[in-house]
Amino acid sequence: MKKAKKPIFKKWWFWLIVIVVVFGAASGGSKDNAKPADTPATAVAAEKPSAEQSEEITETEVVTPAAPPVEEEETEPEDSTTTGERNALRQAENYVSIMAFSHDGLIEQLVYEGYSESEATYGADNCGADWSEQALKKANDYLNVMAFSYDGMIEQLQFDKFTDDEAAYGADHCGADWKEQAAKKGKDYMDLMSFSRDSLIEQLEFDGFTHEQAVYGAEQNGY
Repeated sequence: MKKAKKPIFKKWWFWLIVIVVVFGAASGGSKDNAKPADTPATAVAAEKPSAEQSEEITETEVVTPAAPPVEEEETEPEDSTTTGERNALRQAENYVSIMAFSHDGLIEQLVYEGYSESEATYGADNCGADWSEQALKKANDYLNVMAFSYDGMIEQLQFDKFTDDEAAYGADHCGADWKEQAAKKGKDYMDLMSFSRDSLIEQLEFDGFTHEQAVYGAEQNGY
């Protein structure tokens, strides 16, 4: 009697083949479905900046902070004045501090003291005097000692070498009452000699007083 054959699924080698086939199919499917990992080249590409970013980085690197401006030391100009000019200036300042002078009158005074014309001019030009105020000061000095008419005061200031405008400024701002000045001048004349009414009026008009001021001066002195 023949031995009965075992079914194929009971053979050991059958199951070995099955296991190999199944394992191979599983391995192949895993390879097909798996995503490739990023390669080093891909990672580098991802980190590489764009062209625009590269330009910005380059510009940032190139720009350097501006250096602070160098402050130049101020140098004092050399004093080119002469000893004579400095002394003339000092003397001019002394004069205008104690008495009134015009610009040209001060130059004349300094030249009289022995300074050269250029030294005296330097002193007058740089002494800091306000010549209009000097004219006013001179007008007040005159009014403290004698009587003047308005026109007579201007004429006297011009004689002292003040300009026309400076002389007018002095007469305009000295605060004189010209009618009272006429009365004072009339009294000065009457103290020296005798005058008739008309001759006194005429003399006061000659001194620059207006007719009205001269009449007032005569009336205040008994006429």
